[in-house]
Amino acid sequence: MTEKKKARAPADGIDKKTVACITETASSIHGTIKRKGKPEVRFPTRSLGNVRYDPRTGFFELGRGRSVRTLTVGTVKTFAQTLRLMALSKEMVGEDDFATKREAYYVSKNWQEAKFDEQPESDAVMDDIEAMFSLEGITREQLRFYPEEHGGTVVGPLVVIDRDPETGRPIRTDCANMGSGGYTIPHSVEHLGFETKADFLLAIETGGMFQRLNYHKYWRSANCVLVETAGVPTRATRRFIRRLADERKLPVYAFVDCDPYGISNIYRTLKVGSGNAAHINQFFCVPQARYLGVTPQDIVDFKLQEATHPLQDVDVKRAKDALKNDPFFQAHKPWQAAIEHMLKMGVRAEQQALAKWGLNYVIADYLPKKLKHPERFLP
Repeated sequence: MTEKKKARAPADGIDKKTVACITETASSIHGTIKRKGKPEVRFPTRSLGNVRYDPRTGFFELGRGRSVRTLTVGTVKTFAQTLRLMALSKEMVGEDDFATKREAYYVSKNWQEAKFDEQPESDAVMDDIEAMFSLEGITREQLRFYPEEHGGTVVGPLVVIDRDPETGRPIRTDCANMGSGGYTIPHSVEHLGFETKADFLLAIETGGMFQRLNYHKYWRSANCVLVETAGVPTRATRRFIRRLADERKLPVYAFVDCDPYGISNIYRTLKVGSGNAAHINQFFCVPQARYLGVTPQDIVDFKLQEATHPLQDVDVKRAKDALKNDPFFQAHKPWQAAIEHMLKMGVRAEQQALAKWGLNYVIADYLPKKLKHPERFLP
């Protein structure tokens, strides 16, 4: 028991806060019922229409919109499911356990009439609960509901300090000594410690580009930490980058494909979050991130025209939607100019297009030239 408490010590504060918030919410509902009132729970409305973006803050913030779930004949099942998931969360915190989103869905199969029919239902209720408690600074991971997917891969001059969950003993992982592989970011990163003398962090969209830079130990010559995002970065990956950048005062540069998806989904999500996740953006976005490339201007400057692909209809729609409706791009004229430049050219370019000039051109020429002028990176 002593070892168990020792292992949990770093999380005791947030665990107590999580249990207190759940208990307070349940007590309020119970009190309303005893007064013969209609109990309700309030959630922040999760949509792009209920967010605001201030460049000084650096991420999408929740607006004042709220959704109310009142106990009625029509909502009784969802209301019961909400309370049962809250009870499961309280139990898991107390027992220092967790459930994946899929496991939480199956746990409900023992809830008789309150069971979930499909996982999207349990995911939606789980998101509502997280949105409600996010107002108190509590995330889904702290409610002990973990995603199935792990985070990205990390290499470079960085020591990650984890702990043994049974004994609390520190476990040190040297990300510069991983052979041909890398350190895998766990689903929850709040307890991790970091030691590094790196100059910056490079977030890389594709596995192929990450493998090339790692294979040739680019991180050693550039003295940087490489993080593979594998497309849109997971919550764990974003939180890992945010914590590392904040605590070690590291610049963060994003290296993604030059297409509307890479720009408006992958990079935008990393930097400012999304409308549907506005309740957690303050924890999971990286407002200090800057866009290294590939940019539409790079296609011209590095003569990649013959290595591009035509924009598809879905690309054009996504780009125009970003210009018309996205508060982030509307707040930054350089981004508006870049997207309009892409639309005018009518093409997109992948990171691997740089291989037109040689397999390691990206290491020998592209990145060194770009990194000489970080002040020119897109915001």
